[in-house]
Amino acid sequence: MSEDPAQAPDDRAREPVDGEAPEVSGEPTETVGTVFRKLGPAGWLGVFAAVMPALGGILLLGSLEVVGPWLKDQGNAGLALYIGAFVVFAGFALLPTYAQAVLGGWAFGFALGLPAALAGFFGASLIGYELGRRASGDRAMRLLDQHPRWRAVRDALVGGEEGVGFFKTLGIVTLIRLPPNSPFAITNIVLSSVRVPRVAYALGTLIGMAPRTGVAVFLADQIRGAAFDKDAVAKPWWYWVGAIGSSALVIVLLYVVGSRAVARVGRAGMAADATGP
Repeated sequence: MSEDPAQAPDDRAREPVDGEAPEVSGEPTETVGTVFRKLGPAGWLGVFAAVMPALGGILLLGSLEVVGPWLKDQGNAGLALYIGAFVVFAGFALLPTYAQAVLGGWAFGFALGLPAALAGFFGASLIGYELGRRASGDRAMRLLDQHPRWRAVRDALVGGEEGVGFFKTLGIVTLIRLPPNSPFAITNIVLSSVRVPRVAYALGTLIGMAPRTGVAVFLADQIRGAAFDKDAVAKPWWYWVGAIGSSALVIVLLYVVGSRAVARVGRAGMAADATGP
């Protein structure tokens, strides 16, 4: 008996309707546009976080000679104002952390500028986390559930139902924050959207960003002192070569170590997905 064509299974891939991504092996093939739409407000927040800090940083760095001395003249009030402004402007992705770290070194020197900058971006990371979490809602997790390989990478970071442990998550967040090219505001959105635990997120941010923040504060302090401090002893050329060269070396090492570590996390997640339960 011949099989009714109307009842025969259709082995052909279903054509996607308008606005729907095609499916490959049961997993939708995403484009930038489809991912952006699925993320909802978090997508627009990511665009804002990619554009606005760069523009704000240009304005801030161009006004260092005015803002820096004014903050210094305010004493402890200026230091508190700097930390509070850092928290707000970096937390809402209005200014980049690099420019604000430079301002801290320029205004307060290395000894006060570094802890003030660290306190500033620690608070800013908490604001960024809440913004990303509220903007994303459950959208990012639903998107990951449609892509087992993406979900495997996420689970390699923060674990699935059983979790991977606090210290492993802390270490991975630290390594993600370590490279100098790791964008602060966008990373806040990504980590909060995939529900990295708050404590590991905040501490990993503090530890991972400390080295590059220290470099930025140190160089700003030295350059300001050489250019504007009349009582400063002139330093020989080899001092500047060593200071700038060692700072550049630290930045390169941070980039290499952090990038390789993040790549290993991704490969571990892919391997876990390939082997299956």
